[in-house]
Amino acid sequence: MIRPKIGLALGGGAARGWAHIGALEVLIEAGFAPDVIAGTSIGAVVGGCLAAGKLPELSEFATSMTKRRIVGLMDFHIGGAGLISGGRLKRLLEQHLDGIRIEDLNHRFVAVATELGFGHEIWLTHGPLVEALTASYALPGIFDPVKLGGRWLMDGALVNPVPVTAARALGADVVICVNLNSDLTGRGTTIQDQSSDPDPLVPELRIQPEPRWYDGISGAAKRVRNIVGRPTENRPGLAGVMIDAFNITQDRISRSRLAGDPPDVMIGPKLGRIGLFDFHRAGETIELGRQAARRSLDDIAALVAANHIAPES
Repeated sequence: MIRPKIGLALGGGAARGWAHIGALEVLIEAGFAPDVIAGTSIGAVVGGCLAAGKLPELSEFATSMTKRRIVGLMDFHIGGAGLISGGRLKRLLEQHLDGIRIEDLNHRFVAVATELGFGHEIWLTHGPLVEALTASYALPGIFDPVKLGGRWLMDGALVNPVPVTAARALGADVVICVNLNSDLTGRGTTIQDQSSDPDPLVPELRIQPEPRWYDGISGAAKRVRNIVGRPTENRPGLAGVMIDAFNITQDRISRSRLAGDPPDVMIGPKLGRIGLFDFHRAGETIELGRQAARRSLDDIAALVAANHIAPES
């Protein structure tokens, strides 16, 4: 009997994407190494590193991240199409992935991007790996779009946040997806009173703001705050609004796409307490990915066993 081809669909979610590392480590340890990898945004970065045999290096880099290093990797500029030009991050990827082409990888791999101006879903299956990854994570308003093959490309999560369809199209018999947003949104609430005036009978609620990724960093922090606006008690910051709005949109799109083409198994790490900019919390996030993958191992084993293919005589 021949084992079915296992496909991984790795979704977008910024810093929450470190959970992909933990999930992949557990799957590989359990004997479910993928044959096909489809990734969107941070999912493309982690999937591309796995396909290139660089997952240990990525894990080491992720766990070494501090708030200071995060700011140091962000080349902020004013006047471009995004707050960050992305050159420093690209050079970092090139240190490990330069010269690697997608078609030369040991796994079938696709990075999903979106064509600016048309909204087309673009599957990057050939060419330089680093270029494909930078296009796939080019979050609108945050990173400058990337020009490839005469097209301006940006974050693939705009059209396909969890690329199950791409994994199937590349020949996967069984598709396992890692959805970074399954624990984040969709919880409804009802606003009973829209008045902005405080109720004198209700004690004033004071919420201690969570530390931001740029807090406590002199110089660089001031530059960041001047560009993106620091959140206050009366209003959120610009970057936070952009990221959160994008995250909500991504969640709604992924729900629709997954309903139309559901994965065979969905791994959903519990990432509600991990912020989209919390790249410095990699150790915790990776462990959450490992825990989620372990919870799915029995389902994956049963699915793979049921889909073994008899060899042709």
